[in-house]
Amino acid sequence: MTLEASRGLHFYLRSLKVAVDDDIITDDEMAILSVLANSQGLPGGVLGQCWAILRGEIPSPITSDNAAQWEGRQMGDATTYQSALIAALSDEVITDDEWAMLDVMRRVMDIQPDEHALVEEAVRAMAAKHEGAESFTARLDRYLTLHPYR
Repeated sequence: MTLEASRGLHFYLRSLKVAVDDDIITDDEMAILSVLANSQGLPGGVLGQCWAILRGEIPSPITSDNAAQWEGRQMGDATTYQSALIAALSDEVITDDEWAMLDVMRRVMDIQPDEHALVEEAVRAMAAKHEGAESFTARLDRYLTLHPYR
């Protein structure tokens, strides 16, 4: 199966590049990549092909013109970002790669300050309804302190 150029594939490749910066894809990074693949309607097996693209084994279908066109705000981006943020916060450790992946999503999706505030509020409300809310919220606070919305 040949991957077709799409906005979702562009985001996936950008996020995967950050995830493999250390040559390891952790379970948490896989969770974020899975959220991104599902939310963008990418085909099964996308990870293997994207990994081959990053290694230069196959050409990327994404051109610089495509990339410039696809970066920016679209409907559903805040929800995708929220899901990825929850996936990153779901365990006890948020790696530097996870932070970098979330930052890439924020920038590429052009998440606006008001949207970011709504995502943060929704995540806090969701966390408050579950056991371990304090730990989850502490991780969110740490993420927001180290990577404030710019």
